[in-house]
Amino acid sequence: MKKTPDNKNNNNGRRTDNRFDKRNRDGNKLQQIVKKRTCRFCEYKIEYIDFKDEKRLLKLINEQGKILPRRITGTCAKHQRILVSSIKRARHMAILPFVSEALK
Repeated sequence: MKKTPDNKNNNNGRRTDNRFDKRNRDGNKLQQIVKKRTCRFCEYKIEYIDFKDEKRLLKLINEQGKILPRRITGTCAKHQRILVSSIKRARHMAILPFVSEALK
């Protein structure tokens, strides 16, 4: 078996470099194309996120009741700050739960 710079066969034929390295047939690394997420509130020109809008707020918290971060939801910094305050306000007014029922 030939040793190539791509395959480091030091451990009985196993690759010792990155296990999660994606390569095509030629052995070249593949590049992932990451789509830039746009802020859904900027897209629809929403200035105020209402704390009484339970359906919209439920989409932005996970099953445990935690607020999803910007990098996952794609909201801009301005709307993320407004969103966090409206979620906290809805929790205080007992519109949203602090913790899900499964964790109680």
